[in-house]
Amino acid sequence: MDIVLLFKSLIMGMVEGITEFLPISSTGHLILTGDLLNFMSKEKRDVYEIFIQLGAMLAVVWEYRAKISKTLCGAGKPGGERNLLLAVVVAFIPAAVLGLLFSKVIKAHLFQPVPVAMAFIVGGLIILWAEKRQVNKVPVVETVDDLSLKDALKVGLCQCLALIPGTSRSGATIIGGMFLGISRRAATEFSFFLGIPTLGAASIYSLLKHRHELDIGDSGVFAVGFIASFVFAFIAIRALIKFVSTHTFVGFAYYRIAFGLIVLATAYSGLVSWTV
Repeated sequence: MDIVLLFKSLIMGMVEGITEFLPISSTGHLILTGDLLNFMSKEKRDVYEIFIQLGAMLAVVWEYRAKISKTLCGAGKPGGERNLLLAVVVAFIPAAVLGLLFSKVIKAHLFQPVPVAMAFIVGGLIILWAEKRQVNKVPVVETVDDLSLKDALKVGLCQCLALIPGTSRSGATIIGGMFLGISRRAATEFSFFLGIPTLGAASIYSLLKHRHELDIGDSGVFAVGFIASFVFAFIAIRALIKFVSTHTFVGFAYYRIAFGLIVLATAYSGLVSWTV
């Protein structure tokens, strides 16, 4: 077995796990990291990313297993559990529909390092704007159980922006939620829950679409990436919930801007041969 390839898979899984639920774009980081590592062919990488996304999604399921179980068991009667379940379903629909309609066009034109870098910068500026608006504002919605279906739909529409690689699904939903008056913690947790059907559906759709690329010989590489993604996503989820209790997202905004500028500078200077 190719040790170098396994090591690259470990790095890619770590990148997915760390970035999937942070407002810094997992897709953007995977594109850039995969490009630097020259990791697998495009077709193989598409299949590989299905498994590492599943690893990240299952980390949310494991961390919130008690809450998810309680929500599903309480869905049959009025209350916070049913409300949360309906909110997730409503928020999931817009991105699912637009993803089916425009995913091919987006992948053909935007899944490249320079457009991703530009999305990083724009997203960082939006986070700074959102945090500036939050100063001295009292949230209207404190917990995910209190989220209205109208607000859930608006968060779902915000998630559609994440179809642009480099935007960040988590960033779009968390910052969008904050714009709507949802508390930082509630917006973050709702982003986690919304990630379950979003990543799950995307993974199943991609698996069916690329099933002809599945090869038993790749199982070791996929397994390493899956495990790394699960472990590091689990760590990132716990760390982010603690972080948002006492911090803003300003640091992530500056990181996005700096990282995007570095990619653009290296691309146009020729220092790094990004595939643009």
